[in-house]
This record gives sequence, C-alpha cells and structure tokens, in this order.
Amino acid sequence: MPQLLQIHEPGATPQPGESGGPVAVGIDLGTTNSVVAIGEASGARVLRDEDGAALIPSIVAYAADGSAIVGELARRLMLDRPEVVVSSIKRLMGRGDVDLKPVAGTIPYQLAPMAHDAETEGGSRMVRLVVAGRTLSPVEISADILRALRERAEAELKCKVDRAVVTVPAYFDDAARTATRDAARLAGMEVLRLVNEPTAAALAYGLDEGAEGIYAVYDLGGGTFDVSLLNMQKGVFQVLATGGDSALGGDDFDHAVAERFLAERRERFGEEQLSVSDAKLALMTGRIAKECLSTQRFGEWSLQVGERHSLHRLERGQLEALLAPLIERTIGICAQVLDDAGVDPTDVRGTVLVGGSTRVPLVRRRVREMFGREPLADIDPDEVVAVGAALQARALTRGSETLLLDVTPLSLGIETMGGIVEKIIPRNTPTPVAKAQEFTTYQDGQRAMAIHVVQGERELVTQCRSLARFELRDIPPMTAGAARIQVTFAVDADGLLTVSAREQTTGSEQKVAVKPSYGLTEDEMAQMLYDALQHGAEDMRLRVLTESRVEAKRVLTALTSALAADGDLLTDDERRGIEAQIATVETTIEGEDRDAIGAVVEKLEMMSRPFAERRMDRGIRAALSGRELKDFEAAEREGKIASTP
Repeated sequence: MPQLLQIHEPGATPQPGESGGPVAVGIDLGTTNSVVAIGEASGARVLRDEDGAALIPSIVAYAADGSAIVGELARRLMLDRPEVVVSSIKRLMGRGDVDLKPVAGTIPYQLAPMAHDAETEGGSRMVRLVVAGRTLSPVEISADILRALRERAEAELKCKVDRAVVTVPAYFDDAARTATRDAARLAGMEVLRLVNEPTAAALAYGLDEGAEGIYAVYDLGGGTFDVSLLNMQKGVFQVLATGGDSALGGDDFDHAVAERFLAERRERFGEEQLSVSDAKLALMTGRIAKECLSTQRFGEWSLQVGERHSLHRLERGQLEALLAPLIERTIGICAQVLDDAGVDPTDVRGTVLVGGSTRVPLVRRRVREMFGREPLADIDPDEVVAVGAALQARALTRGSETLLLDVTPLSLGIETMGGIVEKIIPRNTPTPVAKAQEFTTYQDGQRAMAIHVVQGERELVTQCRSLARFELRDIPPMTAGAARIQVTFAVDADGLLTVSAREQTTGSEQKVAVKPSYGLTEDEMAQMLYDALQHGAEDMRLRVLTESRVEAKRVLTALTSALAADGDLLTDDERRGIEAQIATVETTIEGEDRDAIGAVVEKLEMMSRPFAERRMDRGIRAALSGRELKDFEAAEREGKIASTP
C-alpha cells in the first residue's frame, strides 16, 4: 500500500523520532572518544548526555557477569581495575597480533592463544583479547561502544535507531572497514555508508560555512592520521588526493611520554618487569601529561609500577622534542598529498583540523607553517566528523543536493605472467568506481586462469600486498593469446572491493568479494607509497626486463610446440640454425640486459618466419582438402563466410 505524505504547518515539522519511525544517525567511532549526531533540517546536532558532554570515551570495562560498561565510568575504572578495561580498540580493527605496540617491552593487552588454523601466510593472526575471563575480538568490543552510542541516540530522540553512517580513517583497508561494518551489525545497526573521516569533516565545514575551493583536512586522532585534499564547488565534494598512516596518532604520543617516564624509573630502580596493568597505567599517565602540557608549561606526574611510586617532571619543550619526529611524519605525508594532487600550499584556501590530537600546540604550529595560514578550528575538532556523518545520514535517507566523491588510497591490480602487477584502479581514483581490462591466455589449450588480486604501488607482486586469489575455469582450449578474459574491479562507496573475471566466449564467470581476515601491518600502507617513490626507476627497469623475459619464453614455448608438430617442413640446416638460436635465447634471458633479450628474440622470429609461412600453407591446404568451389559459393550465399570485394 503506498505511504501517505504528511504535510505540516511551517515550524511544526516534527524532529527526528517524533513520528515514531526509525532514524539514521552519524557516528564517529574514535580511538579515544566517540560521538553520535543527528541530521536535522537546520543542520546537524551532536547528541549529549545529561551533563552536556558530547564525547563518550572509547573505553570498555567488563563486569564479572559479562556486562559492558562504556565511557567515563570505564575510564575511572582504569585506575582501580585496569585488567578488566580495554581502550584504543580501534587500532586493532582488522589487524593481527604482530601489529601490537608494546610499552617497555610489554603489550598492554592479555592475548588469547591462537588456534593453528587462525594463522595466515603473512605470519600474523587475528587478535583476540582476554578480558575479565572472556575472550573478545576487537569487533565485539567495538560493538559495545557502538551499542552505547545507539542507546544515547535512542534516549535523546525517543525512537528506535537502527541505521547509521559510520566514519573510518581514509587509510583503513578492506579488513578494517569490514570489521567496522560487522561491529555495527553486532550493535544492531545497518551501516548506510562508511565515510572517510576527513571527507566527513569537510562535509561539515562546507555546508556550515559555505566554503568553496581547495581545502586540506588534517585529521590526527588517537590512533590514526589522515590528510585529504578536497575541491569543494557548488555542493560537489571531490577528494583530489589522500594520504595517511593507519598506526600514527595520539596513542603514539602517549607511548613516547610513557617510555620516557619508564626510562627514568630504570635509571632509579633498575630493570622492572611490567604487568599488563602496569603498561596500561603508564600509557594513561603519559596521556594525562600530554593533555596537561597542551595548556600549561610544565608539570609533575606520579607513576606506579608494582608497589613503587615515582615522580616525573616534564616541560612543554621536552614534550615537543619527544613528539617532533611523529609530527614531522604527518607533515611529510601532507607534502606528498599536495604533490600527488599537483597543488601548491598557496593554493589551499584553508586547513581544517580534526581529532583531539590537533590540540597539541606543536601540531598547530607545524600545520600553520606547512600551509602558510592559520588552520581553521571553528567547529570542535572532536565533534566535526560526527557532524559530517550526520549530514550524510540525512542526505542518504531524506535526499540532498550534495555529492561526495571519495578516492581509493592505494592502487589495485592483478598479477600477470612473470610476477608483474597490472594496475587496474590507480590510487586516488574517485569512488565508487568500476574498471575492466582484458587479459588472455599464455599457453596453447589453457583451460583455467589464476587471478591474484594485489594492492600497492610497486611494479612486482612480491613488493605489494596480496588481497585475494581465485580461479577462472572452463576456458575453451584455444591457441595462446586467443582467449578474451575480462577482469572487472569494482570499489563501492564504502571503499570495499569486488573482483570478477569473465571469459567472453563461453560466459564463464567467477567473482570474489575481497575481505581479508585482518589488515595491513603497522607501517605497511605508508611504506608502500614511500617505497614506490624511492624505487620507482628500479621497479620500472625490473618490470620491462621481466616483460622481455615473459615475451621471450612465450616465443620459445610456441616455437617448440610448432617444431614438435611440423618440424618436417624444415631442412636439417634450417632446424639446426633455429635450435641454435633457441639455445642463445635461453641463455640470454638469464641475464639482465633487456635490449639483448629483445635482439636475440627478434633474430629467432626472423629465422623462423619461413617455417611459420609453410605451417600456414599446410593448414590452409588441410582446411581445403576434399572441398569443391561450389561448397564455398553456397556458404557465401548463406552468409556463413564473408565475400571478397
């Protein structure tokens, strides 16, 4: 039955939830704090608790009965019972155990033992934590945080909330994005869209401030760093380029301070063995010191390990010396993004600051120096991402004239013969996107093709990240190079990848949704881009050398097969000459000289050309054998063969 339109008097339009139906909210699931907001006719409203606080600390404590305590109370429990409290779980989304960062040699989590079948070819395994006697995955813990955000929204809006736009770091890979979507599903919410955090922030600024032109979004949160360059024109938000580090954020600042304090303790007390609880408390002390020194010049903090307390003094200048290498990494990424987009810093009209870590004075100073102007901070950096997510949620459920065009952070492609990467979707391609490319078989009679999907900027498969493998079968047996196999890559608006391969003659098709079990290791994504720049010339040399070897081997394979079938067409001298040249080619392709390989292959093809012509003549005679002219005339009249003009 069609739904009736509800028409209200001006000013009497009900707020979200007043009509009793489900609504969609915007959620910033942060490493340190999380925020939920709702899109309204006048803009977006951040939902707050009874004390007016918008931030829910992304900290979960587990009671003996298995219930989860999320937020400020869990933060306070960190001091008394750190063994039952989990923080910064976002850093583990889609990651393996080798990605965990220790504090003075101790990992601040109790890990569950891994089953043998959980191991992966990369040597890492899906993380599971032991908390209060329970074994929990990062997805389950994140779901508890999302459930608390949902409950806040339902209490405030007086209605059911079961749909959301959830933000993720721009450099979250497929595994981390899938884990985030799964966490929302566990929390009872459908994810309408995953939006990159810098894009959400730009959306909030663009609509609230009417900004147009090129803007940079510098997003330094608790666990991740992203920078995006956007061109905002008449409601179209196009990401020109993006960069980042999925394991660089305020938590690393806390680590730096905690390591300094623990080093001072070692000077006083000697080596100490930290428990998991000690490591958590050291990180919390480092965080408190960092936050205090953002507003004051110096301070003293007490740190307890075991039964012994120690007092530590730190000045802002000393803090900045500790943090400078980390902050410079973000500035280097900013420079690379500008270069990728072909944009000069003077072309950037403004820089939007996102994330609580941008409150560090040195961060603001370096951003101002990088872009040559004071960064924008009109919207609370802790709330701006949720505001953008809420606006996008409203747009997806109620319509909008705004268009978001995000990009892929790294190139996607497949492995071809010789271990070469053929890029199908280059990095910084706007999404959603689908691109197809045709490939063919390498050997005569080939009935199947292995499809290996990879991610990265280098030219060889061994230098890139493996994402998925599958096989296309039932290819008709043809001569090498005759089959037409179309490989299609599709990246949706959430940044998730689907790959399909189709043989054009038979229609045989295979498809795989790329969902690896965990994500990139700590510095892998940033390292991919760095290595591509550092080794670009060498990679290209290796690529063209490998292509020459592959082509030479193809010629050898085809010629060897032809000699076995029709070698009687050659004189003894001709055969000896060709076989001698084959031996020369086999020796030359072991070397590193691409030009030499090309020269000996060209000579082999010239020597074998008369042989190829004789084979063609034999094939034509065999095809015509036993046929009469009237047969061909009849076939031409029926349109079965083309007529000769």
